[in-house]
Amino acid sequence: MVVSLSVVLLLAIVLVVMIRSNNIKTGPAIVAILFGFFLASSGMAPSITRFLNSIAETISNIKL
Repeated sequence: MVVSLSVVLLLAIVLVVMIRSNNIKTGPAIVAILFGFFLASSGMAPSITRFLNSIAETISNIKL
């Protein structure tokens, strides 16, 4: 849960920065947000969550 909340916060910050710097307009940003919202409630959500969790786990296991 902590990882997904952190990812949501990071993506929200990136989205705000992109809107402010005119890299993405408000309309496409709203479409992207709605797409993410509806994707999260679809049947693919558990698979996407498992995939992202496995990536986060892999990254956290890297020893520097």
